[in-house]
Amino acid sequence: MDSHKRILAILHIVSGSFQLLILGGLSLFLSALFPLIAEEAGQDGAWILELLAWAIPGLFWVIILLFAVPSIIGGIALLQHKSWALTLLLVMGCFKLFSFPIGTALGIYTIWVYAESNKK
Repeated sequence: MDSHKRILAILHIVSGSFQLLILGGLSLFLSALFPLIAEEAGQDGAWILELLAWAIPGLFWVIILLFAVPSIIGGIALLQHKSWALTLLLVMGCFKLFSFPIGTALGIYTIWVYAESNKK
């Protein structure tokens, strides 16, 4: 069972890192793109674009803090055999169930590892 926990930890670290890279990169790209669009829009639509330029990347960073970072922390903690790590990864795995197809597979595997480790 320890090998499954190790694999689960590595998968969550990789998954969280990909989320961090993709959402962080997209946030930075949109932060650079919106001011350029606002210049072209003129005064009428500029205030809406300025609001969106602040809100959309901010939403991406909130998603990163809620989903990517806990997966990475839980994976590292599970590799260090912390008692709370598997519970955190169970919660994150349940959230990943909605991310079809890779997140769904990772979520199912997380639930299976949690259930198997608690059979003892």
